[in-house]
Amino acid sequence: MDIRKISIGADYKDSAMHYIVGQDVLGGNYKIHLIQAKETSYKIWIVRDDAVYLWKEFLFTLPISVEFNINF
Repeated sequence: MDIRKISIGADYKDSAMHYIVGQDVLGGNYKIHLIQAKETSYKIWIVRDDAVYLWKEFLFTLPISVEFNINF
């Protein structure tokens, strides 16, 4: 399943960091391209001018909430 959004932090509403596919990051110079679940972590990939870079990685030991794309 495709991940649409990932939230990192114990307090989802007040202090968690939220990352959404398509969101502008780093001053609007990049967009989140992909959020990927791997064996021990979630990886966030960003894109600029057709070049994709690994930007962040969060280990499963952190409090994480994941939202998936639902395509009907």
